[in-house]
Amino acid sequence: MLAPGAYAHSANDAGAWHGLAEHLKAVAELSAQFADVFGARDLGYWLGLWHDVGKFNSEFQQYLRGHGGSVDHKRVGARLAKKDTSLFALAIQGHHGGLRSTADFLNWLDDPDRTNARRETEALQLARRVMPKLSPQRAPRLPAEVDTHHEPRLASEFLLRLLFSALVDADHLDTEAHFQPERSERRRTDIAISALWKRFEDRHGELDGQAANTPVNAVRRDIYVACLKAADGRRGFYRLTAPTGAGKTLSCMAFALRHAMKHGLRRVIVVTPFISITEQTAQAYRDAFAPHGDMVLEHHSGAEWRDPEDYDSAAAFARLASENWDGPIIVTTAVQLFESLFANTPARCRKVHRLAGSVLILDEAQALPTHLLEPILDALRLLTTVGRASVVLSTATQPAFESIPAFRELQPIEIVPEPRRHFETLRRVTYRWHVEERWTWDRVADEMRSQDQALAIVNTRADAMDLLDAVDDANALHLSTRLCGAHRLNVIKNVKRRLAAGQPCRLVATQVVEAGVDLDFPLVLRALGPLDSIIQAAGRCNREGRLDECGRVVVFRPEHRRLPGGTYTTATDLTLAHVNADAFDPIDPGRSAGAYFQRLLNSVTRDRARIQDRRRAFDFPAVAREFRMIDRGGEAVAITTYGSEAEQDRVTGWLDKLRHGHGNLRDLRRWLQPWLVSLYPNEAQQYRAQGFLPTNSDRAIPEWGGHYDPMRGLVAVGGEPEDYMV
Repeated sequence: MLAPGAYAHSANDAGAWHGLAEHLKAVAELSAQFADVFGARDLGYWLGLWHDVGKFNSEFQQYLRGHGGSVDHKRVGARLAKKDTSLFALAIQGHHGGLRSTADFLNWLDDPDRTNARRETEALQLARRVMPKLSPQRAPRLPAEVDTHHEPRLASEFLLRLLFSALVDADHLDTEAHFQPERSERRRTDIAISALWKRFEDRHGELDGQAANTPVNAVRRDIYVACLKAADGRRGFYRLTAPTGAGKTLSCMAFALRHAMKHGLRRVIVVTPFISITEQTAQAYRDAFAPHGDMVLEHHSGAEWRDPEDYDSAAAFARLASENWDGPIIVTTAVQLFESLFANTPARCRKVHRLAGSVLILDEAQALPTHLLEPILDALRLLTTVGRASVVLSTATQPAFESIPAFRELQPIEIVPEPRRHFETLRRVTYRWHVEERWTWDRVADEMRSQDQALAIVNTRADAMDLLDAVDDANALHLSTRLCGAHRLNVIKNVKRRLAAGQPCRLVATQVVEAGVDLDFPLVLRALGPLDSIIQAAGRCNREGRLDECGRVVVFRPEHRRLPGGTYTTATDLTLAHVNADAFDPIDPGRSAGAYFQRLLNSVTRDRARIQDRRRAFDFPAVAREFRMIDRGGEAVAITTYGSEAEQDRVTGWLDKLRHGHGNLRDLRRWLQPWLVSLYPNEAQQYRAQGFLPTNSDRAIPEWGGHYDPMRGLVAVGGEPEDYMV
């Protein structure tokens, strides 16, 4: 048996070994600090102190010195944790490999083939000699919010996720401080929310002073003032219902900063449905917080700061902060947020504890997937109770979540009372419903050509191709997921430039353009689809209210019914029924839209994969496997023939590195995101048979070998499936 002085990690570059007792105490203090935010300081402390106790095992110490094989060092600490904290011991078992199910945990804990009882007893005895205070005098108490929750098992499962995240983050940070002290020092979170508010308030005053006295700006001021007033309210659940173009982006941030200062909350996390909105929103906040704009962390799969060619101090901070969201302002996607919240791996879960004690703003809340609404709304509710956070749902089309029991109990606070008056003031469009007859694409094209600037939004990518054929205009523009992300961003910039200059601009798009993309057309044509999508499309028409008359929104039924399946089709049929009802008014956020959402949410399955049942069973791998915001059945292909020559060379170089296993594979995948196009499985199979994709399976991301059109993007060969959505 080794003498006291066991180690947690081997020597760093300076030759210093990482003392085990030192590591355990440091992780315990950090984990306790993180867990204190959600009232679980003692639980966090003891899980941190126990997590690596098994490293006192003499076989593990020999392994550190290069003698013998690795030893599972988690079981000793897990036994201690199970005695005093029950199933919270899963956090210790999973702090390297991930959270498992309770059945797997219990089998692992008592597996005779994996247990060396004598060695583990010796390790525990040595640990107690080195660290006499290795066990609490009494079992740590659960936070009151767990005991009083109407379903304590779900609350306990959620608390375990927060504790697991706190433990993983604390362990990583202390290990990093040992091996990479210079990296550890680059983590900077010293700017206060109050300092950001002061800069934001000053900047908003400058912009407001420059704004003209128009009805749109009057509504924006009114909503901003309402947000400041509501910020003094209690911590909890809020809703902001305001028309498209009414300044929700800045008003929500004003609420969040003031609310955080009022309640001592730590950060603001803004969640958007799409990457394009995330990029746009993050830039708006960087401008608003300048010169502190680098404190805005933009975290999604295609964030530009991940490009190694553009690496500076701000990028360094962003890379580090993205690991655990240790920053004051986070702008991310709903996919990134919720798939992390329901994940089970250490890397994905590490940032979850940062959600506690924060303000979350969910922009375009109507875009939350209906098949996951039950677990999503329950998680948001638990964030406001167990996590002691505040949540804001922000949208022009508030879904009738009251029809869902998990939401009804939240009793959300309306930030803007009686929002209908603002919708009436900003009635900037007139709707023309042509749903009794079916329009050919030639007729839609004729309507587009009737005006120099027109936007047409269709339901599928195949429809977009057909309409482009009918428009037959070499200067037309196109937006869909047939374009890689970098291409879509350039098209949006081109559209904005043409619109601002008064130049002809005819854009054919799918739903990717509807939510949060700041475009302003005098004419918008929308294929019949879900009502909320139609209302969002109308938000791209006369957005700034600059026209002498109202803008025109024309809703038509395409000649061929091609719709994405599932909820989208159900919602489209409900919309048709509502359009034909008496007193239908899509401008009314309560009556028409509310009735539509209520019928929709009562017509669909809101927990299709039974996530809630799996959570009650503490089956973390099953929850992580089944919780999918978007379908993962497709295959991403890389585009190497778009962009400048330098960009094409860079993408080709990244693919070569990925193909040969060189460099950081995770970073390479992220850098490639803006240059990827997703294919459906049958598409990929068809293109592979036609020779447009490599047949060998060792390439992590295949290179597209077919044509990539400067307008249409990845050109289909042999037709497309009917259910291509965007």
